[in-house]
Amino acid sequence: MMDVSLLWVPATLIASAGQVARNTMQRRLTEKIGTVGATQVRFLYGLPFSLIFLAGMLAATGEALPRPGPGFAAFIVLGALSQILATGLMLAAMRQRSFSVVTALVKTEAVQIALFGLVFLGDRLPPLAIGAILLATCGVILVTWSPKTAGDIRAGGLVPIALGIAAGGMFALSAVGFRGAILHLDSGSPFLRATTALVWSLVLQTGILAAWLIVFDRAALLGSFREWRSSVAAGFVGAAASQFWFIGFALTAAANVRTLALVEVLMAQAVSRRIFAQATSGREMLGMGLIVLGVLGILSSAR
Repeated sequence: MMDVSLLWVPATLIASAGQVARNTMQRRLTEKIGTVGATQVRFLYGLPFSLIFLAGMLAATGEALPRPGPGFAAFIVLGALSQILATGLMLAAMRQRSFSVVTALVKTEAVQIALFGLVFLGDRLPPLAIGAILLATCGVILVTWSPKTAGDIRAGGLVPIALGIAAGGMFALSAVGFRGAILHLDSGSPFLRATTALVWSLVLQTGILAAWLIVFDRAALLGSFREWRSSVAAGFVGAAASQFWFIGFALTAAANVRTLALVEVLMAQAVSRRIFAQATSGREMLGMGLIVLGVLGILSSAR
């Protein structure tokens, strides 16, 4: 029989593909309802779908709904708030520096997750996994780096660098928070606990962002209702992607999931070359090779 613990691999790959699709949908919505309005779509419109996922999971398994254990509330709040803050910091950095610079800085997330996972959850990674994370992170930096990137950083100073690294740190904390919340549910299969934690997270995030928009930007909230067809589609894809992220977090250390997710960089590079006919430099080839080695190392260490 298949080892269920290895399902984090296809779950992460599906989540990564779903995230790319969701980001594309949100980017289009941003032009119509603004950044914050498009951001809250993934939560407001994703919540109903997560409830459907949970109901289906309960019906299919016949299991009882897991109850929060000690520490659950702290972890789910940490995950929900960190994810919102991470998005804000990343967008703030992108307003000051180029996409490639911010991408390289945010992707230090994988290294930071390994540290936070050890501190908060006691997730001890073998030496092979640590080396794989460092290799893959170096590969991302090589792929996104260029003489233009270096000049961009020199011209922009330390503020956008700090914002990008802080965004990576917040994304790392959110992943650790979500994994911690899943582990602190008192019962259920990993799949049911993942879905339950997802619902709790989306309830919190929807409430926080809805309150913010009602007070500070009602036009964006009303805009998401006006663009409901696109919003529903983005909400469904976002909820589906999150469902698989949470399944990955339920089955293995968050650092493993986020390191494997660096394959998104390879996907983006392939799309750029195929659609935009952009050539790949030797530096980028070396970076992609390091990412591949890092991913293979993570897969080997997690067996």
